[in-house]
Amino acid sequence: MPIRHVFILGATLSLLAACVSSQSGPALYQSQDWVADGVFTEGVEGPAVNRNGVLFAVNFAQQGTVGQVSGRDEANLYLTLPEGSTGNGIRFDARDNMYIADYTGHNVLKVAPDKSVSVLAHNPKMHQPNDLAISDNGVLFASDPDWQNGQGQLWRISPDGQTQLLRANMGTTNGIEVSPDNRTLYVNESVQRRIWAFSLDEQGMIGKPELFYEFEDHGLDGMRCDEAGNLYVARYGAGEVVILSAQGKLLRKVALKGQYPTNIAFGGKDGKQVFVTMQKRGAIETFISEYAGRAFNRHTL
Repeated sequence: MPIRHVFILGATLSLLAACVSSQSGPALYQSQDWVADGVFTEGVEGPAVNRNGVLFAVNFAQQGTVGQVSGRDEANLYLTLPEGSTGNGIRFDARDNMYIADYTGHNVLKVAPDKSVSVLAHNPKMHQPNDLAISDNGVLFASDPDWQNGQGQLWRISPDGQTQLLRANMGTTNGIEVSPDNRTLYVNESVQRRIWAFSLDEQGMIGKPELFYEFEDHGLDGMRCDEAGNLYVARYGAGEVVILSAQGKLLRKVALKGQYPTNIAFGGKDGKQVFVTMQKRGAIETFISEYAGRAFNRHTL
């Protein structure tokens, strides 16, 4: 089949999917506000959804807090972090413990379901833990940028809080995610605009990196995978979420209302609702994907 026919067929199928979606529910990949401007600070970050479907993000109303969002424009304070701590990325484990990258305290915090806060991991060699990823066996991975010097590191954190520096002398490490089969760890470098793919073994150890994708402009921030293995990338300054296939091919660009997306999470009743935190606006946008997030209906969230 000639390539031009493939493109025409693909466009027709996309148009058909959009028409079907508009008849049965919200249109796919059309962003709208979920939480209005100014409810969170400009430091809104780290969206994550727990087992009960509640969305959490850091810096609700003021820095150093965590807010919870139970529905459209239904946000309130969940907890205030210890003095000196400011959250960034959030993840949940199978027991619904919340993990927070505390970039001002240079920690990874653990918040139990009863809201008790403890330091899971601290290492004096950490610059400022930025974002987190978690594998199905509970191993955490933390990006650790050194913005001033344009460099970054990558850490492995075991469930008991032991830290291991997996890689130093990277670019400004930021967004990080584990593939649905737990065999690949994706790490991006914001300033260098590159995404690296590391092979991942059962113990959470990485192999040599391969360049997965490189952008020509704008910054990169948070990333999440869907159940099909596609990677969703927040394009800071570009006002979009880019969706890449597991083979590193550009599949789609989702236009956002704001220009500065910081991070991404999946949720909703079927796991196909995508939430995007928006810096500058202090807001959260949302759109519907064809696929659920990788963690939906799994033993990690």
